[in-house]
Amino acid sequence: MRWAAGAAALPIGSFVAIAEDYPSRPITWVVPFPVGGPQDTLARIVTERMSGLLGQPIIIENVSGAAGSIGVGRVARAPPDGYTIIQGIWSTHVVNGVVYKLSYDVFNDFAPIAHVTDASQIVVARKSMPADDLQDLIAWLRANPDKAWAGTAGAGSPQHIFGLLFQEVTGTRFGFVHYRGGAPATQDLVGGRVDLIIAATVTAIPQVRGGTIKAYAVTSKTRMPAAPDIPTVDEAGLPTFHTSIWTGVWAPKGTSASVIGKINAAIVESLADAALRARIEQIGPEVVAREEQTPEALGALHKAEIAKWWPIIKAAGIKAE
Repeated sequence: MRWAAGAAALPIGSFVAIAEDYPSRPITWVVPFPVGGPQDTLARIVTERMSGLLGQPIIIENVSGAAGSIGVGRVARAPPDGYTIIQGIWSTHVVNGVVYKLSYDVFNDFAPIAHVTDASQIVVARKSMPADDLQDLIAWLRANPDKAWAGTAGAGSPQHIFGLLFQEVTGTRFGFVHYRGGAPATQDLVGGRVDLIIAATVTAIPQVRGGTIKAYAVTSKTRMPAAPDIPTVDEAGLPTFHTSIWTGVWAPKGTSASVIGKINAAIVESLADAALRARIEQIGPEVVAREEQTPEALGALHKAEIAKWWPIIKAAGIKAE
């Protein structure tokens, strides 16, 4: 309250000066997941160069729990001064808005800074699946309603929600087997105990290369550098099935455009470094194109993804346990 009263007394020129001086102290970059995971690794790669560009240390703060909602909530309540920002993903800023009762709004309580990466999925099946391509797989599922089982990393996980969309756009019906993670689900796919998974590339590609499972299509609009021989869903005849666990960076609502612009510029310059991009793509995701890294692009993507996924999640009645 004292800060607010003091700020109200300042002339407009003082706010301009504050923005011009930004940053004058360390920045806290919240990752709503544990240390050592892919999002933590991504944050450390990106901020390593950003610190030099901004002239201040960037401190990674891992605030995990409740599928990332605890860390995101911490930033929603932070002062809108650019010194506390959040690196979130598709699930923290889209899915959690439906499946959790939150104290914040996943869209309206944040100011977009930059869309950073995309991580598309692969439609894979057990090695003994009789279908040879995606259209054959869809035909087989239609001919065998409620007989197939899809593995997921848990109820409400990306594999589960992407599987629901797959059913909707293909007119197929199958059950779900929920595991504690993507790795055990993939192990059971290799063993033939489940029939298919809308899988993460990091768990599926090694098995595809090893010939232990079949790959039908990647859910991106272009082929993946890590799996150039696998067609896209567009090439495979299912252009309505695009999925991605994308990553973005946000500030609390009310953060000035000048501060957001400075953070965005540092992110963009960091992502332009070829060696840094290669390090990111080694852990799975792909850095998005330069024109997609703007605050406006992230805001538009965020809004569109909520409109796309919330009706599907609500119709399935998925709620956090």
